Amino acid sequence: MSGARTDAAAEQAARWIVRLSADDPAERDSAQAGYAAWKAADPLHANAAAGMENLLGQLHAVREPAGGDHRPARAALKAIRPRPRRLRQLAAASAVAVLVLGSAMLAGERPAYLLADLRSPTGQWSTHTLADGSQITLAGGGAVNVHFNRGERHVELLRGDILVDVAKDAQRPFIVDSGQAAIRALGTRFSVRREDGATILNMLESTVSAQVPRHPAVVVQAGQRARITSDGVGPLTNIDAASLQDAWRAHQLVVDDQPLAEVLDELARHRPGQLRYDRAQIAHIRVAAVLPLDDTDKALQLLIDNFPQLRIRMLTRYLVMVDAPASGPAKK
Repeated sequence: MSGARTDAAAEQAARWIVRLSADDPAERDSAQAGYAAWKAADPLHANAAAGMENLLGQLHAVREPAGGDHRPARAALKAIRPRPRRLRQLAAASAVAVLVLGSAMLAGERPAYLLADLRSPTGQWSTHTLADGSQITLAGGGAVNVHFNRGERHVELLRGDILVDVAKDAQRPFIVDSGQAAIRALGTRFSVRREDGATILNMLESTVSAQVPRHPAVVVQAGQRARITSDGVGPLTNIDAASLQDAWRAHQLVVDDQPLAEVLDELARHRPGQLRYDRAQIAHIRVAAVLPLDDTDKALQLLIDNFPQLRIRMLTRYLVMVDAPASGPAKK
């Protein structure tokens, strides 16, 4: 049994679980039938599915809060829950799948994404109105958990970008927790991105207070951006709030003299599969452009049109290579 086949089966199992939690009942019914056929087609599939189902059940039991709303997670669990006898038969096989999924998949973002209260698939945007009238827009691949009580409104940003339009409520602050920081507001509009080791806050209207544990709170005002890490809130920089809001509405990436590698980082977050490139080779290329994030193939074509030295090879829809063989790094 090759590692590649095992990894592929684990990836396929995760994708089936996502389909099983779809909002559309007809899509869930179709996914159930397809999922059952997929598991029956290969013992490797059954092992991978057992591991994912077991993991989801454990995580669901651990993080289910009183009064929480986990409809996507519950739908998936209900759809995949086997009969008691079958569950006993799967118990031994689940250990195999748990091991091969790897720590990044099991303890990292994927299970959290699958169990999130609100999530948006890669390449798609979704807007949700919360119980208090606030609105959250999730960019592709984004995921949040929502916890409201009498004292506060709390949103946990698990991954990706969100745009928040907070309904005013003087009695209950609205808090976005990104892992690095708690961003506190009463009524305002802002966007938050969770990156590896950092949170990017863009203030579009009004103000918020950004608090990092063991550091003083920092007030961030409209037209300002803050990069937040465990070391605190970094220096505030100015942004064009109106242009940023327009970019959110149009699902665009607006860059001004930005390294190509950073642009490709962003495109990679909005397309399925892998976008590979050598950062050192393209380090000398800087980009000023407006690129569509909901059509990354078009965005890549626009980069080719403007940078003839670039070569983009689409080996498959899910594996794209970018390099600049004709130019190489700029000489000092």
